Formats: sequence, structure tokens, C-alpha cells
Amino acid sequence: MGELQRTGVPPIADDTDDTDDSIDLFEVAQPLIQHWKLWLLGSLGIGLAALGIAFLMTPIYTARTSFLPPQQQQSSMASALASFGALSGLASAAANIKSPADQYVALMQSVTATDKLVDQFELQRIYGKEFRFEARAALDQNTRIEIGKKDGLISVEVDDPDPKRAAGMANAYVEQLRRLTSVLAVSEAQQRRVFFEKELKEARDQLAKAQQALQATGFNVGALRAEPRAAAESYARLRAEITAAEVRAQVLRGSLADSSPEVQRQLGQLSALRAQLSRLEQSSDANPGPDYLTKFREYKYRETLFEMFARQYELARVDESREGALIQVVDVATPPEHKSKPKRAFIAVAATLLSVLVIGVLLIGRHFWRQAALRR
Repeated sequence: MGELQRTGVPPIADDTDDTDDSIDLFEVAQPLIQHWKLWLLGSLGIGLAALGIAFLMTPIYTARTSFLPPQQQQSSMASALASFGALSGLASAAANIKSPADQYVALMQSVTATDKLVDQFELQRIYGKEFRFEARAALDQNTRIEIGKKDGLISVEVDDPDPKRAAGMANAYVEQLRRLTSVLAVSEAQQRRVFFEKELKEARDQLAKAQQALQATGFNVGALRAEPRAAAESYARLRAEITAAEVRAQVLRGSLADSSPEVQRQLGQLSALRAQLSRLEQSSDANPGPDYLTKFREYKYRETLFEMFARQYELARVDESREGALIQVVDVATPPEHKSKPKRAFIAVAATLLSVLVIGVLLIGRHFWRQAALRR
């Protein structure tokens, strides 16, 4: 032994002193085999009990409806605005916020829409809720509104113990969306229509004032010989473009910083238009004419601006009418013929399998606990 230590060779361990800590599979299976009746029959009994409880649960029915949300119509606007210079930028700023399907989902989930359903179907009484917000929360839990990733359809599913009421509530969501979109400027065309309606009213008032001022000067058609119509119309169109560019810059500044490329580009365009108008006015000042010529140019400017806004307003109305054939229902919700839950077979099988696992673990644990107690 001493020699082995001097040579540096480690001593060989004695196998008889080695303790085996590995778990014997037979020892694990032994308590399961000994108590197989309790293990299997007990699990089966629990599964049957769960099945019986599932039969006592109130059946729930799911009604479903799906619809195609309004499609954005921009072709007529884009083609018509191409010839109006700065006004095209003004229209795009007015319709900067798009209307995705998420917006329609949010409208159906709004407090306004859900409160209408709570009142219409007396959900406070049905759900047994004292307050309206509690009934609203219960309705949200029983409702699923989703957007199809492939087809773009919006589907509404409602769960309720009464199949007829479930179908009625699913269809009522669509009706509430129709009602809200009829009073709110949700879509791109609706936003444009509201914007140009306001601008058109103001332009109409300014045009009436300019016309009265022109008539007060004693203007007559023969005066056009001193100031050709083409020159007056050119001046009026240039001023209209400057007005549109100013509004466009104001809109951009409301959402972007002054240093942004979009704002700088618009300010540069506005500066160029103002310089062009300044040169035109200087040329006119060098050859002053009668007062009615100034009034006539002001009148033509207001008339041109009014025509621009009027045309865009009509285009927005056409696009809005095309959108809102609006909510096209693909599948109307009908009372479901078969319950959607509880799934009794699934509950029974899941309870049985879970019982097999739990009872088996308890039997094995008790066996090893007893073995450990005997070794002490």
C-alpha cells in the first residue's frame, strides 16, 4: 500500500462500500400494482362524476355574424386633385387619419354601443348585475370581435344560454356600428366631406361679400376690356393656391415639427407662391386702374376658391356614398342549433386523466414515505 502511494497510483475503490442511490422502476410501479383498483377505478369514478357535473351545467350557445367593413374609396379624389396644385396637399392633410378595421372594432366595443345592447336586451336583469358597468363587463366577457387576417372580414361571436338572444345580440352589434358610422366622421371620405363642408361654407360667405363689393363699384362687362379676364383669373387662381398652401402648412405644423422635411417643403412652396403673387401685384401697382378692377380680382379669387372647395365637397360626398353601402353583412347571425359549451366529453376525459396522474403520484409518494420511515 505504501508502495502504491510512493508511485502516485491512486488506490482502487472497494465496490462493496458503494451505495446505490438510483430509483428502481419496479419499486415505483409496486404501489400502483398493489392498489390498481384504487388507482384506475378511482380515476374512472372521478371522470364519471365530472361528466355528471357537466350535464348539470347550463348549456351555452354561440351565435356568429361576419361582415365586410366599408372599403376606402380614393380613386376619384386622387384623379380630381391632380390638377389643383396645393389643394391636393390640403385634402391629403384633411384625410391623414386612415380608418382601419381596428377602428370599427373599437366602435363596437365602445361604451355607447355596449350600453345600447345592455338596455335593449335587459342584460342587467339577465346577468344579475346591480350596476350597468358590471353588465357591460359581463357582456364583454361573452363577446369576441375579431378581424380575419386573410379575408379582412370582421366577425362577432356572442355566448348566451338563450340561442335566440345570442343571435340577436350578435346582429345588434352590427346595427350599432351602422348607427355610429352614420353620425361620426369615421372613414376617410367622411373626414374629407366634413372638412370641405366647413371650408365651403366660409368660402361661400366670402364670395357673397366680394360680389356685393364689386357691384357697389358700378362694375359692368365693358370694363373687362381694361383688365382682361385671363389676367384676373390667373391672379385669382394664384391667391387660391396660396390660401390652400397656408392651410396645408398649418395642418402639418399641428402634427409635425417645424424642422421636419414635410413642413420645410410646404413652407418653401408657400414662399415661392407668395413671391410670384408679389411680382404680379407690383406689376399691377405700376399700372393702376379703376377701383372696380381690384374688386373684380378679389371677386374672381373668392369665386375660384369656392369652386375648388365645392368640387372637392361633391367628390367627398360621392366617395362617402360609395363607402357606406357600407357595412356589407356576409353571414347574418342565426340561433345556433347546438351548444358550444360545456364540452362534456372533454371535461370527463380531462378529469379522468388528471385523476390518474394525481392518484398515482399520491400512491407512489405514500409508498416512499413509508419506506423512509422504516429505515429510521
